[in-house]
Amino acid sequence: MNNQTQFSGLWPALFTPVGANERPNFDQLEKLCDTLVRENVDGLYVLGSTGQGILFSDEDRKQVLETVIATVNARIPVMVQVGTLATRDACKLAEHAATVGASAVSSVGPIYFGGGAKMAIQHYSEIAKAGQLPFFPYQLGNNSIPGNFEDFIAAVLEIPFIEGMKLTTGNMLEISRIHNIAGDKLKLFSGADELICQAALSGTVGAIGTFYNLWGAECKHVLNSFKSGDFELARRFMLEFQRIIEYVLPNIWTFLRVAMKQKYQIDIGDTVAPLAKGQADWNEAEVAKILDQLAHTLKE
Repeated sequence: MNNQTQFSGLWPALFTPVGANERPNFDQLEKLCDTLVRENVDGLYVLGSTGQGILFSDEDRKQVLETVIATVNARIPVMVQVGTLATRDACKLAEHAATVGASAVSSVGPIYFGGGAKMAIQHYSEIAKAGQLPFFPYQLGNNSIPGNFEDFIAAVLEIPFIEGMKLTTGNMLEISRIHNIAGDKLKLFSGADELICQAALSGTVGAIGTFYNLWGAECKHVLNSFKSGDFELARRFMLEFQRIIEYVLPNIWTFLRVAMKQKYQIDIGDTVAPLAKGQADWNEAEVAKILDQLAHTLKE
């Protein structure tokens, strides 16, 4: 599989199921990976924000990645987020990723520190050199582009092994600006679940998101149908999808736990503290109704 086809399409930002003592639940992780492969998703993004990567020990992160790669067994590519507080620790995780057969490495920028573009580029470059795998910086929200826009993208293009970017932003103009500057030199993934079709118009080659664990097959079908010209299906689905996301977002983790149990009989478990603590529990009947509502949009 070449990079042109390997790095595209719809990728769930994989849950890391949590078990006793806030450790990964590897049995449920294997079941989740196998389920998503059978749902025909295009790849898996492991240990990002959805995967709670930064909240696990490095040894647990390594074991999670090894479990995912063994379960997937080369059926789809696996990209791993290796960001940590210290560049040296991220580099060690990137080296491990290359050793165990990951397809690509991704990383957030320097966490909790200022320093702007130069610090971010240095951090990314060291990680990319350590892994020597296709590299995807993960730029988040309003902090997507530090400093001068054009200069930053030019610097990104000089990062060793650079392949693309994961952009969790609702600003479509920002995505199109990156695409118009970099062209095909950067494969751009949208990280905003609710804008999967809209981002495709701005130059993305695919999408990485939390809700694709639950609705991967449905979202892939809608995205591909949209690209093939079925505007009405995309419009109908996206409006309902956006409504649901907005509705469940205040208690997203508790919703997703119930929903994954109902749809796939997979328990993603509780979160690692302090993530999502204090979220309200969901009534199972209401969750079932939400699942039915989105499914109905595909049948109208």
